[in-house]
Amino acid sequence: MIGKTLRRTLLLRTCGDCDIDPEHLLEVFADQRQRFVAVLRGFGPNDWAAPTRCAAWSAHDVVRHLCDSTPAIAAGRDNYMFDVTAGFDPRTTPGGWLTASADESPAATLGRLAARTEELLALARDRLERGQRFDVRLPYGPMDWTVLTLHIFWDSWIHERDVLLAQGAEHSTSGDATGYATAYGLFLAAAVARMLGEKVRRKLTFGGDGGGTFDLDSRRAVTLTFARATVAGRGAPQVADVLAGRAETAAVLGDLPDATVAALMRLADFFNTPSRRAGGR
Repeated sequence: MIGKTLRRTLLLRTCGDCDIDPEHLLEVFADQRQRFVAVLRGFGPNDWAAPTRCAAWSAHDVVRHLCDSTPAIAAGRDNYMFDVTAGFDPRTTPGGWLTASADESPAATLGRLAARTEELLALARDRLERGQRFDVRLPYGPMDWTVLTLHIFWDSWIHERDVLLAQGAEHSTSGDATGYATAYGLFLAAAVARMLGEKVRRKLTFGGDGGGTFDLDSRRAVTLTFARATVAGRGAPQVADVLAGRAETAAVLGDLPDATVAALMRLADFFNTPSRRAGGR
């Protein structure tokens, strides 16, 4: 059970310090993983073999991917796991990681996911207690290691939906988890757009549990400020799906200016290029 709620504002930026309350983020991450592991314990052989929203991956493949990506939380200054300048491609590189566990059983995968999650979240909490701060490489440049944890959480939350929604199951999640995932999805989408020369300056409002106001500015560096609020409008989970290339844009982002939609969809367009079929996302 999460002991506190997401603070009123969440600040992410590619130039300057971020303000993400990492202790609370780790609580939310732990809650998300524990809930997903509990669901996976009820899976039978057909569930593990079922297709997901990732065209090339079964449910078992997705969970094996989470086992591969979660250790990034332990990254030190010299870690280049997600560094595009070192050859990382999110459409293909994760598929290569899966070769090491190709013969692993679902039970072994699930045990590995649960154990790695607990181990690495404990390591992250220890870092926070010691006040340890350093930068790691993310696809859009160097960021504090706590932002890497947010990146891994976003990936985990999206992939949980990839598995469950494809099977017609409910994705039970907290508003805090949705808020973090939607905010980071917007931040990442804007960072990718800026790398391609497209800039966004817009205040966006998304509804539902985990929604609120997302103030995005990528004219110089990328800055996103999220203020949690109960508002009407398009649902935040659906926005996170669209930005990750999991859903059509028209119903969710269709009333935004064309230039804003085009910029924010660069990340989704990249994920959905043909090379994705080689394994990834």
